[in-house]
Parts: sequence; structure tokens; C-alpha cells
Amino acid sequence: MATPAFEEIAETFDFLEDWEERYRHVIELGKAMAPMDASLQVPATKVEGCASQVWIMPRIEAGRFDFQGDSDALIVRGLIAILHALYSGVPVGEVAAINASAELGRLGLEEHLSAQRSNGLRAMVERIRLLAAAA
Repeated sequence: MATPAFEEIAETFDFLEDWEERYRHVIELGKAMAPMDASLQVPATKVEGCASQVWIMPRIEAGRFDFQGDSDALIVRGLIAILHALYSGVPVGEVAAINASAELGRLGLEEHLSAQRSNGLRAMVERIRLLAAAA
């Protein structure tokens, strides 16, 4: 059920030899992501439960889910980019059906992130699900 953009990330992860390369790739994904306008980085868009500062602002266009996101940490910006690839363009009603844990598990992230980062990633997924449900 993953989007083509997420499948591309999964294929790249399969190709990369070790976790140092994968971490670099995650950081590069974050760097390539357009920055979120500072005016949107407000308490209403802040994701609680993350060790870093994280903001997610939903956009619904033609019944499809999208969001802008940002963080003050490079690795977290990369995780946001991965989540964007997983959820962007999905019909709003199908966001909750995405098994983010299974899809992200394909990348092996849980075993290679710190407990704080893993908790933050789960908080971001939960926030995305709530935003889509409220749309």
C-alpha cells in the first residue's frame, strides 16, 4: 500500500551497504525537503512527544492528504521526509489504513534509532493520523 515515493526510499535502503550510509541518506532526504515557513512553526503545529522541535502542518487538496513538516534536527527532518513519502498524495480516508510500523519496519529504522527518536517517530505518525482523521 506504500506510495511510489516510499517504495523508492525502500529500494535505496536495500541498496545501501550499512547504516552509516543509510543515516547519511536520511539526512540528505531531510536537506532536500523544502523548509517550512517559520510562520507555521507555532504551538498548534508542534508535535508533542519528540525530543527535537517538530512541526507538521496538514494540507488537504482534492481529497488527498499532504503536509509540510520541519525540525531543528537534521536526522528528524529526514524522518519527516520519509513520512512525507509514505503519506503524501494518499486519499484522506486511507491514511489510517497505512500500517506505518510495518512500512517503516521495512527500512529497519526502529532497530537503529535511539529510543527517543523512535518515540518521536511514533508521535509524528500518530499526529499525521489524527490530522487526516480530522480532515
